[in-house]
Amino acid sequence: MTGPTILFEDIDERGLNTIDVYRRRGGYESLRKVLTTMQPSEVVDELMASGLRGRGGAGFPSGRKISFIPKVDVDKYLVCNADESEPGTFKDRELMQKSPHMLIEGIVIGAFAAGATKSFIYIRGEYVEQADIIDAAIVEAREAGFLGENILGSGFGLTLHLHRGAGAYICGEETGLLDSLEGKRGNPRLKPPFPANQGLYQGPTVINNVETLATMPHIIKMGGAEYAKIGTETSAGTKLVSVSGNVQRPGNYEIELGISSREIIYGLAGGPPEGRAVKMWFPGGSSSPVLTGDDLDIAYDFNTLAQAKSMLGSGAIIVVDDSVPVVSVALKLAKFYKHESCGKCTPCREGTRWTVSMLERVDQGLATPMDLDIMASVQEQIIGNCLCVLGDAMAMPIGSMVAKFRDEFEAHIEAARARNPWAGEGPPDPDPVLVQGASGA
Repeated sequence: MTGPTILFEDIDERGLNTIDVYRRRGGYESLRKVLTTMQPSEVVDELMASGLRGRGGAGFPSGRKISFIPKVDVDKYLVCNADESEPGTFKDRELMQKSPHMLIEGIVIGAFAAGATKSFIYIRGEYVEQADIIDAAIVEAREAGFLGENILGSGFGLTLHLHRGAGAYICGEETGLLDSLEGKRGNPRLKPPFPANQGLYQGPTVINNVETLATMPHIIKMGGAEYAKIGTETSAGTKLVSVSGNVQRPGNYEIELGISSREIIYGLAGGPPEGRAVKMWFPGGSSSPVLTGDDLDIAYDFNTLAQAKSMLGSGAIIVVDDSVPVVSVALKLAKFYKHESCGKCTPCREGTRWTVSMLERVDQGLATPMDLDIMASVQEQIIGNCLCVLGDAMAMPIGSMVAKFRDEFEAHIEAARARNPWAGEGPPDPDPVLVQGASGA
């Protein structure tokens, strides 16, 4: 059993993206309850009691994050991170496209709890259709009195703006996102200060993922204690997972945290094609350390995956079957992070570039087993030594692949060397005419 359906209940109902259909199904009633019967601190208490952890990747308790916002009389901000750029992740896209008012209701509830009066949705630039849908929903919500000044006569007001990104992966990192919102180049900031104290326009800022905010109206409706009964003690609630790769039924699924990973990959997504077996899988997007086909029976929740030396991350499960060479996966992944590095930190800028070069040597048969040791060591030197986790996002999966599939890496080197006439003896001597021309002789 995959558990109850909360976010995806009747998600395919025709017209759910409009305010009329959303309200007919009980939409905005949680907001009405919050603004007419609750104090901000009581909303935070409900979120804390629910055990809701951030659904964007870090898994930080959402109620506690809001509680960090200082109680001072300055402009405060709530920012929705809709820059869904993690490879393999496409759950937020479906939520925004099919039920944008669920997100807007969650934003207003979260902003009320944080004392924020200004809010922004930072959406991935490639999500053109979804951005248009959200723009239309914002207009509907404002006209219906759920955004703007004095919402539902409560005295609380909130402005909400949609900001379209330009396709940079680094802007999914919260401080890079804030710089981009301010019109700067999307670079991560040095922390501290943390966004809760000094974020957007130097004001206190709470940043949450689309799925996290969309869950808040349901927590208010159910009650935090009831929501906490779903899932496990340390991973409460349901989770949207995006399953892709070598599976027969790729797509988005809502699961109860704590179910078997095998049930997701084989039961929901149909497993790999007939005659194939799972070689490895990424539990939380391409930045998560890989697990193998022997790890399919572990529970899918934050703590269990961390104990398995991986992470739940964004909930994007990428499955790789035994027809795919591990070197090709590693090289494609490293090239992506090399391209997306902002270049601000030396370990990330140089580490990603160097890793791509080393994997190309492996692929061409020019490397040695010693090179694999060096490459694994370099990944360890990258982790934890950058302003943000982009360098780690490459180093963790690459390091795990080298550790778990070293025999295949070495076999790939030997096979490539046999095909490459230059391998083992280096390239031919350079043309002396070209050398002379290069030296200016």
